[in-house]
Amino acid sequence: MALIRLDEPTTKRIPPETFSLWALAFRPFYLLAALFAAIAVPVWAVAYSGAIELPMPGIWWHAHEMIFGFAVAVIIGFLFTAGRNWTGLDTPTGKPLMVLAAVWLAGRLAMAFGSGAWVAIVDLAFLPVAAGMLLTVLIKAKSKRNYFVGALPAMLALANLFFHLAALGVIEADPLTAMHLALGLVVLLETIVGGRVIPMFTFNAVRGVKQWRNVKVDWAAAIATGIALLLWALGAGAWAGAVSLLAAALQAARVGGWNPWATRGQPILWVLHLAYLWIPLGLALIALTQFGVLPRSAGIHALAIGATGGLIIGMITRTALGHTGRMLVAGGIETAAYALVLIAALLRVLTVGFLPVAQLGGVHAAATLWSVAFLLYLWRYAPFLWRARVDGKEG
Repeated sequence: MALIRLDEPTTKRIPPETFSLWALAFRPFYLLAALFAAIAVPVWAVAYSGAIELPMPGIWWHAHEMIFGFAVAVIIGFLFTAGRNWTGLDTPTGKPLMVLAAVWLAGRLAMAFGSGAWVAIVDLAFLPVAAGMLLTVLIKAKSKRNYFVGALPAMLALANLFFHLAALGVIEADPLTAMHLALGLVVLLETIVGGRVIPMFTFNAVRGVKQWRNVKVDWAAAIATGIALLLWALGAGAWAGAVSLLAAALQAARVGGWNPWATRGQPILWVLHLAYLWIPLGLALIALTQFGVLPRSAGIHALAIGATGGLIIGMITRTALGHTGRMLVAGGIETAAYALVLIAALLRVLTVGFLPVAQLGGVHAAATLWSVAFLLYLWRYAPFLWRARVDGKEG
């Protein structure tokens, strides 16, 4: 029997230049999501100006593609990668991951260039398959703590079905109701996952940081947020504004306890805190909408650009750095991308909610800032995503 020398490595190191795009789900899906974000939002801005026509009403396409194209790609990439860490079991890599990415891409192309039932069928294929793969891993590992998070992609799949049935006229409903339900699910996912990782990242990185956390407040914030967004999506009316304000207050107390000020010198942390702050702000704006004070789009864009876009740009930089063996430090390019997304949110909310005369300019300005942010991400991170880890490990 051959003996293993103690001074020899027992695992094979992967050369850093090795093509590794299909090694873990975050790699292709972060890349595709960033590329799609950089293209789809400017396309919407042009369509909003009336210069081009889309296969369906522009607002339907824009809302759908930002949730079921952009956000869902990041969510699946993140959850598949995190799922492997949570369970110790493999999630799709190689050819299965390649096929899954192709199904997502087919949905985007169908939505961009087609119409009719076949488009719905192509677009609907992605989420049920991805949800099934994720839940299979979680259930096999008996990771009960993560069952609800794992089930959210399946809930999003139902919201997507609702959208297409409404858009095709199969059921009498506003397709945007489905999109509001989907946005609510995404914000609920951000509440659960963000509540786990943001204070933990802060505690681990800022020496001596003082934080206040309470499990009952965490649960109350999540439950109130879920109820508030459900009532809003279903058009419950002015009385539901009080629920939105309660959820906003609980979320504000929660993020305040994480000590955001302590992260001011670390962009990779403060972007997550600032993005999460858009959740209580968005809930407050939704309350004002329910009271008849502000247009509906103000709260929507606070949650969609500020919270969702901000948390995504923060997480796809942080997790990409960590999972490619790099230091968790944001440089100038990352900091610029963070600032651009958060300023885009501010511009969009201010112009739609408080300066309607500048709304067209706000759409184009926000779209430009958003697109540049994700182009910066691609420029910096594309080589990280398609090459092997710098430490020679798998993943």
